[in-house]
Amino acid sequence: MSDTVAPALRALLERFIDYAGLFPPASVPLDATIANYHSYQNGDHRWMLRWLVLPVSQCVGVHDSLRPSLSLIAEADDGHAAALETKTIVSASKPVYCEVSPDNLAMLDAVKGAGNFAKIRMGSVQPEGIPSVALVAAFINSCADRRLGFKATAGLHHPVRALQALTYEDDAPRAVLHGFLNVLMAAAFAWHGERDIDSIISETEPTAFSFDDRAYWRDKSLSLAEIKAARHDFIHSVGTCSFDEPIADLKSLRFLP
Repeated sequence: MSDTVAPALRALLERFIDYAGLFPPASVPLDATIANYHSYQNGDHRWMLRWLVLPVSQCVGVHDSLRPSLSLIAEADDGHAAALETKTIVSASKPVYCEVSPDNLAMLDAVKGAGNFAKIRMGSVQPEGIPSVALVAAFINSCADRRLGFKATAGLHHPVRALQALTYEDDAPRAVLHGFLNVLMAAAFAWHGERDIDSIISETEPTAFSFDDRAYWRDKSLSLAEIKAARHDFIHSVGTCSFDEPIADLKSLRFLP
């Protein structure tokens, strides 16, 4: 294994994690969440870190130095935020990620028309809250058809689709969770014209993905330039309540040194 990160993998994972430690299942207290974020900003894997996600109710008293890094869960523009994450369309001078249910894709037209980006919820602490492969593929393809950027959130702690515990409790329910490599790669292929992405999203074999100067899923591949374009213009980030767990899993699967 190389002691460096493959160029295509680095491009795929650059600034891809929005840290949301305050939210379930991690539910880290606010002070610890902020301290964690500062630690990650100074850590070896800071190149993967993007925004700190907080509810607007928790941003009072947050130091001004964090404002350029804050993505706030809110339903109106807020001067504290670099970005907003909403349930409804909001007019703002900053990026707005409006959550769209995968079974209501017609809403994407309004999201696009308002100049917002889309957001899809990929997981839950209950099995029934996890959208199917078909629904996720339809959402990604619908966004690609509209040339509409999006972020994904929830349930994306692990690189590759697999059976996982849904919380950190000993008796936690288990279900098959979507993998963030699956989602990032499927979106990158969709951005460049591929529409048969269900098999990428449903992939459970880590060795089906590989990286050098290109990014591969089985016999399909994307160039470094194509990966960079898809990340910049299409799949902006993944929200997760853990920063450490994705990195640990990437290392255990030998994607990271």
